[in-house]
Amino acid sequence: MNGLTSRLPHRRSWLKALHWAMVPLFLWFTLVQPRDVQRVGAWAVQLHSVLGLVFVSLALLWWVDYRRRGLAGRPGPKLPPWGRRLHRALHRVLVWGVFGVALSGFGLGLTSAVLLWAGGIVPIAPPLDMPRANAWVGRIHEIEFYTLAVIALGHAGFHIWRHLWLRDNALRIMAPRVLHRFL
Repeated sequence: MNGLTSRLPHRRSWLKALHWAMVPLFLWFTLVQPRDVQRVGAWAVQLHSVLGLVFVSLALLWWVDYRRRGLAGRPGPKLPPWGRRLHRALHRVLVWGVFGVALSGFGLGLTSAVLLWAGGIVPIAPPLDMPRANAWVGRIHEIEFYTLAVIALGHAGFHIWRHLWLRDNALRIMAPRVLHRFL
């Protein structure tokens, strides 16, 4: 087992990869709705569903890692006390938020009239055919996701502020190495 674990990437490396994989998925689901892909065709609905499965899988992986080992980063010495509190709060809210989005997506499948499949591979939940509950869960899922999108923008803005104002290389910590020369 020790030989295998020594070959796995370090925690920060795979968290960076997970972070940057979540960004385009987050943008996709912010801009593209299921009704948009339905107009394109069945293949687009399938693609949207597969992307949803990838997003939820990454979100749950991130949440499990957080629950097991806590936050990976520390606030940084240049941050003022309010910035340290904000740093911790933003990261915790993001991790719990993506978990909540996954959970409410499960609720959508649970209250649906038909069996929904994530990516055509995994059944989301046994359908209980509860149309009123499904409408409520759908609204909660939507509000939760867009609130999380605003928080993610705040998170990005906070780290850009840190990088430019405090000059603490906050963006270099999470950016791929090939981009470091531009930062």
